Amino acid sequence: MQLLLFVLVCYGLTQTLVYGTIFQKIRPEHHFFHCPMCMGFWVGVLVYGLSFYTELFTFEPNWATAFLLGSLSSGTSYALCMLIGDEGINVKKN
Repeated sequence: MQLLLFVLVCYGLTQTLVYGTIFQKIRPEHHFFHCPMCMGFWVGVLVYGLSFYTELFTFEPNWATAFLLGSLSSGTSYALCMLIGDEGINVKKN
């Protein structure tokens, strides 16, 4: 359950940072800030760092856990961003 909460928090934060209009005026033009995979990694590391201040999820305090959770956040944030768009679930028919 902790990993599911972690993934959903990371996805929501990544979605807001990459696509949210609230950050449109201050978001740099560099491709990193428009990539849910790149941003998802650092969001995962950030959320891991914040996990010591919340009871939603708890993880071991070491660099390997931070790296692995950043990777998990990157992959799931990218997959969910590609799967779910503004109009709902993205389905491409060839």
